[in-house]
Amino acid sequence: MFAEYIQAAMDQATYEIIDDPEPFYGEVPELQGVWATGKTLEECRRGLQEVIEGWIALKLRFGHPIPAIGGHSINASAEPVSIVE
Repeated sequence: MFAEYIQAAMDQATYEIIDDPEPFYGEVPELQGVWATGKTLEECRRGLQEVIEGWIALKLRFGHPIPAIGGHSINASAEPVSIVE
C-alpha cells in the first residue's frame, strides 16, 4: 500500500532547474508542501521520495487525511489502536 502510493506520487512529480547551489527542484503538486532540491536530478528524486515518506508519517501521526493520488490511497483509522501481546 505505501510503496504503491509513493510510486504514484513520484509519477506525478514535476522537476525544474532553479538558480540555486542545488539547482534541481522537484515537487508533487497534489501533495501540499512536498518538495526537494538536489545537486543532480537523481539526488533530487531521492530527496523527494524521503520527503513523501516523512509527509505520510506525519499525516498518519496527526490523524490528517491523506489525499488519493494516481488511483492509490492510504486509509488509516482516526481511532487509537491498542496493541495487546
